[in-house]
Amino acid sequence: MVLKIFFPQCCNRADSGLLVGRWVPGFDSVVVLAVIHYPFIPGQVKKYLSEMQSAIQLELTVLGSWSMPKDGQEGMDSFLKDLSTIFPQGRWLQLSRELGKRGFACQVIGRDAAVPPRGQPKEGGDDEKEKVIFIHYDQRKVMLSHLHPAHGQEPAAEGVSELRLVFQTVAQSQPLFFLDKYDDGPIKLTHWQSEGREASILVELIKQASVPMCLVLTWLLSLWTQLRSIRVLNMWPVRFVSSKLSTCVQLSHRTEHLQTISSPRRAQQHADFMRKANIFVSFLVDIALGLLLISWLYRENRIGRLANTLVPVADHVAKELQELLQWLMGAPAGLKMNRALDQVLGRFFLYHIHLWISYIHLLSPFIEMILWYVGLSACLGLTFALSVVSDIVALLTFHIYCFYVYGARIYCLKIYGLSSLWRLFRGKKWNVLRQRVDSCSYDLDQLFIGTLLFTILLFLLPTTALYYLVFTLLRLGVVLLQGFIHLMIDIINSFPLFAGGLRLFRPYRLAEGVKFKVLCEEPGMSLHLMMEINPLKLSTAVQQYRIPTYSCYPKDSWAALCKKLFVGDLIYPWTPLHKGSKED
Repeated sequence: MVLKIFFPQCCNRADSGLLVGRWVPGFDSVVVLAVIHYPFIPGQVKKYLSEMQSAIQLELTVLGSWSMPKDGQEGMDSFLKDLSTIFPQGRWLQLSRELGKRGFACQVIGRDAAVPPRGQPKEGGDDEKEKVIFIHYDQRKVMLSHLHPAHGQEPAAEGVSELRLVFQTVAQSQPLFFLDKYDDGPIKLTHWQSEGREASILVELIKQASVPMCLVLTWLLSLWTQLRSIRVLNMWPVRFVSSKLSTCVQLSHRTEHLQTISSPRRAQQHADFMRKANIFVSFLVDIALGLLLISWLYRENRIGRLANTLVPVADHVAKELQELLQWLMGAPAGLKMNRALDQVLGRFFLYHIHLWISYIHLLSPFIEMILWYVGLSACLGLTFALSVVSDIVALLTFHIYCFYVYGARIYCLKIYGLSSLWRLFRGKKWNVLRQRVDSCSYDLDQLFIGTLLFTILLFLLPTTALYYLVFTLLRLGVVLLQGFIHLMIDIINSFPLFAGGLRLFRPYRLAEGVKFKVLCEEPGMSLHLMMEINPLKLSTAVQQYRIPTYSCYPKDSWAALCKKLFVGDLIYPWTPLHKGSKED
């Protein structure tokens, strides 16, 4: 049997007294939490431990005695040994440290007999049963850290591990560490805060101000929720338009975040706390970036210059589109096109460009005012401003979207018509009820008409396919621009900044495991090990604490996307379609 004693580093030079801690249930291990200094009154010690047990809901006991050589305390060892009768335990630990040695001497006193220090043989017994290993740990780091399951290991398998119980014991004993040497009381302890409680005035002020701020925020959110529940806003046209606008989706997303932050319920688990902290830090960074954007945008008349540049750019884009359509109406790349269909499609799209230019010139006197008010949306955060920009891009390129839809629909009809007529030649047909292809017999008239239609569609297909290809490439260019905007929004919304900051500046807060190194191994003394925390990998921390957000694109594979492009199915990648899950 090997007895493992987890001993805090801060107690290595503590004055003589009593060891306070807990026996780890189910394991032959003990966690030392603090040392109560001599002099003390045993009745007051019992009363203090009883109060601590009711406060932290954890069984704390006097584990044994700690002896540190000091002038004027020659008989302290025998006095502390006699205290085992006042604090009855199954096993009484008697630890002592000698001058000039780094290791401790350990003596385990049982109910019936005493176990001699390690290195001395026991009469009529086996020396292997009395081995003691000291594991030194940094009490502050262990208390503030959270032990995560190892990579690739299920959390359930780690639920009853010895190390997890040690970490939980130290973390739940936080009220025990509030008593320092400056407090007036009959009991003096040594622990990681015994020299003075660690605190920050700024943190305390934020804690005091957080309660009224949460109340005000909850009230404002309740008003916003009542406004959203108005029947007019829930009608189908308004609901449909709001679902297609990135600004409305981002506003709904931030509302859920604010409801999570302002929740009066205390985070019960570490994952809930990290989620709230990540959302709060992400929200603050978003607001700060938005204010920086406003401070840059409203200087040196940048909005006026942007408005003056917008109309010439729109005219240039329209001119390039007209030249592209003129090129398609001729003999593009030497291809022989169907002249009649080519002229009809070309004039149809040229008329749409004319309407779009008229629409832009009609709004040109109001563009600067619109941009001025739109720029104010950045005070709600950079993500909100980027969502507005995405919607503006979608509105300004609406004619390209219309071209893509027209071309895709015509191309899709011809592809499906050719596939149906091809099945007719092979004596097949599509069974709608059973959703499969069945054999079918056709008469001569049906085959003749099918041949004529197949020939017409086949010779018109290159003209339609060319228009569809050109407008699909234009549409994909717009999609890439909006995809870049939504990528920045997604990074700000979902990146766990708080968890990443902890991993970089306080890596012990996110622990994946521990490692041990030999601290001292002297003859006649117990083995001393140093427990160090292995931090969680940065990529694992980011993936585990990523904030669930709205996905902006349907999750199609490349093969499915290419199939949609080939058959002419419409692709809507610029609107948020569904809410992502935590595993996304």
